[in-house]
Amino acid sequence: MALAEFVINNKIHSTTKVSLFMASYGRKLRMGVDLRRKQKMEKVTEFAEKIRKIQEEAGVALTKVQEEMKKQADRGKKEVEVWKVGNKIILSMMDLVFKERPVRKLVDQYVSPYIIDEVIFTNAMKLKLPMLMRIHTVVNISRIV
Repeated sequence: MALAEFVINNKIHSTTKVSLFMASYGRKLRMGVDLRRKQKMEKVTEFAEKIRKIQEEAGVALTKVQEEMKKQADRGKKEVEVWKVGNKIILSMMDLVFKERPVRKLVDQYVSPYIIDEVIFTNAMKLKLPMLMRIHTVVNISRIV
């Protein structure tokens, strides 16, 4: 377990370009105890400044990556239409099965305008449908034209 913790803390991450240990403590993680010190101890103010600089650079790198990820995620999104109670919409018949019409190509693609009875979410609404349709009255906006 200790070896796994060492590996995770010592790994240089692609987004921050520094290891977790370096970002937290401002120095590289040592494998064992080194009794011989090759350099003098850093002053506390210099050490704190170094840690602040490393954490600031890591924060800038993370912000940049976060903005790029948001840009990629929002690339395919569209503006959401605002639906109100009483609006008339046309319902798509894609993926709906009707036993009265065994041949799928003879079923209409879209059916007459129906009135929105209630807006449940931004992507779901309840419609006033005729009883003959035999489908659930709450539909997703992907079925609305």
